[in-house]
Amino acid sequence: MQQLKKGAQVRVLFLEANDAALVRRFEQVRRPHPLQGDGTILDGISEERVRTAGIREQADIVVDTSEFNIHQLANVTTELFSEADQPGVRVTLTSFGYKYGLPADADIVADARFLPNPYWIPELRPGTGLDADVSEFVLGQEGAAEFIDGYSAALAPVLTGYRRENKRHATIAVGCTGGRHRSVAVVEELARRLREQPGVSVSVKHRDLGRE
Repeated sequence: MQQLKKGAQVRVLFLEANDAALVRRFEQVRRPHPLQGDGTILDGISEERVRTAGIREQADIVVDTSEFNIHQLANVTTELFSEADQPGVRVTLTSFGYKYGLPADADIVADARFLPNPYWIPELRPGTGLDADVSEFVLGQEGAAEFIDGYSAALAPVLTGYRRENKRHATIAVGCTGGRHRSVAVVEELARRLREQPGVSVSVKHRDLGRE
């Protein structure tokens, strides 16, 4: 234990449970305790307590998991070891083109194809949603502001729930036909809105921006 802590800032967490909880867990998985030998599960648990007593004594934090399920344990450990200023949820906003397929890792998908396509306007076709003139065209269309207002508001309780359930990363995708104009402009504006929400860190990807 002393060698583990030497030269590094380490906090040791020791997880334990009462005998009844441990016996129940071993019986649920139908496995013997590795230290029970020819004895019972309780014999193995007793031997384990003896062997780990020194580690428990030197641990910085001891948590009794007897009444925890796996989600409760995850929440407790996250609260113990997360930095106070660490964002609760890391959101990746991804634009994409439907003609190239849905992003395989998307948790939530929105469709921006209800907006007029700048592709059909000759002076806007060469640009992308990152260009001011294209972005202004897309975001100025009827329904665009209402969609972004409503969508960002709808995502707020979702991301709050993710934090509560210890889901630390979410990928939110917005698609249009080619992933070049509408979805890019919408993702950039959504990113600006989501960055204003507490406990949320946002990164942006434009998956299909370089495709023809």
